[in-house]
Amino acid sequence: MRRLRWTTPEGFAFDLPLAGLGARCLAWVIDGLVVGAVLALAGQVLSVLALGLPGIASALQIVLGFAVTLLYAAALEWFWQGQTIGKNILGLQVMEAHGLPLTGAQVLMRNLLRIVDILPGLYLAGGIACLGTRHSQRLGDQVAGTVVVQRRRGAQPDLAPWLAQKYNSLREHPQLALRLRHLTTPAEAGVALEALLRRDELEPARRAAIYRALVAHFQARVPFPEATLEALSPEQYLRNVVGILFPQRFPG
Repeated sequence: MRRLRWTTPEGFAFDLPLAGLGARCLAWVIDGLVVGAVLALAGQVLSVLALGLPGIASALQIVLGFAVTLLYAAALEWFWQGQTIGKNILGLQVMEAHGLPLTGAQVLMRNLLRIVDILPGLYLAGGIACLGTRHSQRLGDQVAGTVVVQRRRGAQPDLAPWLAQKYNSLREHPQLALRLRHLTTPAEAGVALEALLRRDELEPARRAAIYRALVAHFQARVPFPEATLEALSPEQYLRNVVGILFPQRFPG
């Protein structure tokens, strides 16, 4: 299985399996069934309008068909973090090729170029491109700089011991905490969380060096007052940062 690998500036390596052509095709079939069901329902509604205004009903059906077909995947991938219904069922996700957050332009570009990928039919051009590229990218992915990965399934680790804190000194500065969340990419947040999860796997000297590097990185990104940090060890600072970055799952 092909894999996507990238390394952050702090030296942390990430590795995710790329989605296979079969899984992507099956996700496309599921999404096609969803789109077909939506259009069939819309057709039933427009058939009532066609009784009195057949011309308008026909025009609306053409416009609606084009809009749903084109915007279905783009809208869901933008609002659902790189997933459509088909991708979610099969555990697939669209990502930026270097682990950065997807942009609206990337989502729109990869979906507009479906018109090319689908030629001459059944996504033949896109399938050949997937087989012939290192990161299994169809033409739309290559232009947009995106990849489709297979998200890991299985039991989630118990993170409560690391993140359950009665007190987080960084929350004393809500504006800085909000800025930290806004400026931190998902990849950076993942690095911080991974560093805590792998704490006991690291030798003490190596762990201390990694935590100090992460503290310097996040403090350079959003400097908190020195008085706030005086009593914090690098590990506690990192726990506080992760508590800020994942408030919806790990409330303070």
